[in-house]
Amino acid sequence: MGIFTLTMAVTALSVFAIERADRQREIAQLDKVAQEVSSGLERRANGNAAYLRSAAALFATRRSVEASLFRSFVGQLQMESSTSGVNGIGWGMRVASDDVPMVERVMRNGSGHADEASHPPAPPFAVQPRDFARRGYAVPVMYLVPENARNRLSIGYDMASDPVRRAAMDRAELMERPIVSGKLQLVRAGHVSQQVGFVMYMPVFGSSRDDGSRTLRGFVFTPFAAEDFLRASMPADPDAPLGLRLYDGAENPGQLLAQERPEVRSGRVVRRWVDVAGRRWLLVVEAPATMMLGMLSVMTLLFGLLVATLLLVLARLVSQQVGEDRMALAWFEQQSSIRDSLTRELNHRVKNTLANVLSIIALTRRRARDLDSFVESLEGRIRALSATHDLLTQSDWGATPIDLVIRAELAPYAQGTDRHVDMAGPDVQLAPNDALSLGLAIHELATNAAKYGALSVPGGRVDVRWELASETTARISWREQGGPPIDPTVRRKRGFGTDLIEKIVAHELRNPVDLRFEADGVRCTLIIPVRQRGSFAIREGRPV
Repeated sequence: MGIFTLTMAVTALSVFAIERADRQREIAQLDKVAQEVSSGLERRANGNAAYLRSAAALFATRRSVEASLFRSFVGQLQMESSTSGVNGIGWGMRVASDDVPMVERVMRNGSGHADEASHPPAPPFAVQPRDFARRGYAVPVMYLVPENARNRLSIGYDMASDPVRRAAMDRAELMERPIVSGKLQLVRAGHVSQQVGFVMYMPVFGSSRDDGSRTLRGFVFTPFAAEDFLRASMPADPDAPLGLRLYDGAENPGQLLAQERPEVRSGRVVRRWVDVAGRRWLLVVEAPATMMLGMLSVMTLLFGLLVATLLLVLARLVSQQVGEDRMALAWFEQQSSIRDSLTRELNHRVKNTLANVLSIIALTRRRARDLDSFVESLEGRIRALSATHDLLTQSDWGATPIDLVIRAELAPYAQGTDRHVDMAGPDVQLAPNDALSLGLAIHELATNAAKYGALSVPGGRVDVRWELASETTARISWREQGGPPIDPTVRRKRGFGTDLIEKIVAHELRNPVDLRFEADGVRCTLIIPVRQRGSFAIREGRPV
């Protein structure tokens, strides 16, 4: 998990760096577009300002501005089409309120057009609205070229009636240069429309007076449709559908001049101030909405996730292998410990077995009458030990059932149809040492019964029963019946078998042996410890 987390952290940092570089590149592109658009706005505004300066210089030398002269001059300017936002060039004469009726009569009498066939007649010239008396003057639109239907219907509109236009004209008169008005609604057919735009004014002064001052004769002006003006300044083939917003001053909805909306707002913008004919505009360029992550970032993230997953799987496999190696080492250590224990156990068993053999040899030698009887007795007892050893070998020197030990020693007497032995008892497991001692005891009892007791005559029988006397001991009962009668009052000579059972076996089993010679046969009771499996379970190859 640490490797996975570290790899994903590196991947996240890489994605962050890629996204940051993409944002910086995007901001640089937006800044470039903002520069192009602002340059286009300034260039078009300066071009129209130059036209107005030329017109003002021409008309300042004339006593009056005739319609034919104005049309001829504007026609020679080769102005941009209306798609650039320029609605034409107009002339607005400053007229005292008392002279308005006279100007209306003159304009009505001389308002004809050179080509009446292609231009429908304009309505009679009248200054609108009629609130100029309180100001003392009016600045009606006298001419507006090109003379299309829209412009002809705007003739006579008093521009001084609008405070925004009036403020721009006052400032132009004061600074004697082209000035752009604030945000306003353009005039359509003599009425204020919903189309947002602005007007550029250039004052025209008459001849100087005796005191050196000049008389303001009027204004040449150019109305602009703000959205068309902004659209004409946009790049021809933008890389992406950008969003543009143009504000007259501060960035708030009330000052919005024009905008080109993106399909979805992204919030990533670049702002640039634009100075246009004495007016300060704010241009906002917004990037289009994109995916949360770029394609390169997505590929990097997927690659990092894949690498992190592979490293996680690899680390898991390595960790699992390390765990298995540790388990194998622990198992080898356990096996080594088991081998050491078995070696020590083997040494102990061999010593015990040799000690038992030496004891058997010594006692047999004392009781032997001749060499043949010595060999016969010794051979039978060694065979008894061998039989029990075979059982222990089969169980890998583990737990050995009482039933198998007794059957191995009494096998010659418990086969065929004429059986002389009955055995019964529960499943009780014995430790290896106890199994060897029990085998010797059963062998001695069986040998004595075969020579002198119940197994020495055809009708004799031996009954062997065992049971659990307690949680830690088992009781084995040996009873002979049908053998030669025994006189309990006669003192018997003690044989080797009796000594073996009462001394060696009792010592090994750590419990006394009850051996009786009764009239109907021999009785023997053995108490054998049932030990905890932990002391010898390691030799069974099974957990304790």
